Amino acid sequence: MANRSNSLSHTKWMCKYHIIFAPKYRWKVIYNEYKKSIGEILRKLCGYKGVEIIEGHLMPDHVHMLVSIPPKISVSSFMGYLKGKSALIIFDKHANLKYKYGNRHFWSVGYYVSTVGLNEATIQKYIAEQEKQDIALDKLSVKEYEDPFRGKQK
Repeated sequence: MANRSNSLSHTKWMCKYHIIFAPKYRWKVIYNEYKKSIGEILRKLCGYKGVEIIEGHLMPDHVHMLVSIPPKISVSSFMGYLKGKSALIIFDKHANLKYKYGNRHFWSVGYYVSTVGLNEATIQKYIAEQEKQDIALDKLSVKEYEDPFRGKQK
C-alpha cells in the first residue's frame, strides 16, 4: 500500500510525510518498557484516523515516522491529535511519569514535517508519455491541421 495511490470516493491520493517530534526538553524517556508502550499507542491512534505508518522509529529522545495521511486530514490537525491524545494515554498508562515530567505535558511544542513525493524524473517521464499519448490520439482523429488565420498547414 505504500507505493500505490489510495482512493476516497472521488479522489486518488498519495500523500506521504516524514514527521519528527520529541518529548519535552528532549528528555531521553523513550526506551525500555516505555518504547514498546509508546509505539503501540502511536500505532493505535494512527489507525483510528486512517493514517498508515509506512516506517517508524522511536529513538531515546525523538520519534521518526513516515506516514501516509489522507488529504481530508491536515497535517497540523493530525499532529495535534496524535501528540495530545498520546500524552493523555501515556500518563494514564504510566502514572509515575506525571510526577517526573509534569501532568499532561509529555511532548515538546512543535514538530518537523517534510513531504515525500514523486521524484522529478518520474514526473518528467509521466508528462512526456502523456504528450506522446495525446499525439497518438490526435493521429487517430479526423482533425485537420490548418492554421485558421493563414489557410496553410502548420
